Amino acid sequence: MRTHENLPNTFNDPLKTTLKRFCIVVVFGIAFAYIEAAVVVYLRTIFHPDGFTFPLTTFGMGPLWKRLLLTEIGREAATIFLIFTASALIGRNIRQMCAYFMAIFAVWDIFYYVWLKVLLDWPASIWDWDILFLIPLVWACPVLYPVLVSITLLVFAAVILYRDSCARPLRVTPVDWFVFSLAGLIVVVSFCIPGPHVTEPDYESYFYWPLFALGNIMAIVVFAGCLLRSGSR
Repeated sequence: MRTHENLPNTFNDPLKTTLKRFCIVVVFGIAFAYIEAAVVVYLRTIFHPDGFTFPLTTFGMGPLWKRLLLTEIGREAATIFLIFTASALIGRNIRQMCAYFMAIFAVWDIFYYVWLKVLLDWPASIWDWDILFLIPLVWACPVLYPVLVSITLLVFAAVILYRDSCARPLRVTPVDWFVFSLAGLIVVVSFCIPGPHVTEPDYESYFYWPLFALGNIMAIVVFAGCLLRSGSR
């Protein structure tokens, strides 16, 4: 007869499984970031043959350029869809799906700049400006700020997944979701405001870092509130 001592210790199995899945997600994000960086190497050669510097120079808007821009917008949309698909496949519930989405997005975004540094020796510093996104319009700001967002999201994801694996899921109310979504919208708006002005000499003056800070801090406060409400049980 099998004794209690012979039984496998399954107490930490969920945590080990989560750690393995998280490692897979990190590797996926790093590899995906290289693909993104490689595409940008080609795009900069096409759109900015004289160098990618701010303020950006305008480029032609003939049929070829418009088609390339539409292709790039489609690629960006496909990128978000792929991240969503990966998170949906690996997550076992809505919390985990959201956490894995945040983790993949964060790793992808951080290592995108790591790979660009390897491939192009850019950015020279965290204060260099970059075009972040084109949907629904141009997002732009210094590299530091999207990296801060990604670090925040990565911490959120790690905490959510750890608590889920320990059967202590984070409790999130509809109000929390609303405020968190509002915080994200504020951050996005802070990136979109300077976007239309990246070809102007005073483009830097259009980025309002206090607005960015408001959104990021709101998200952190809401997350901390969820942690306190969830407690240690």
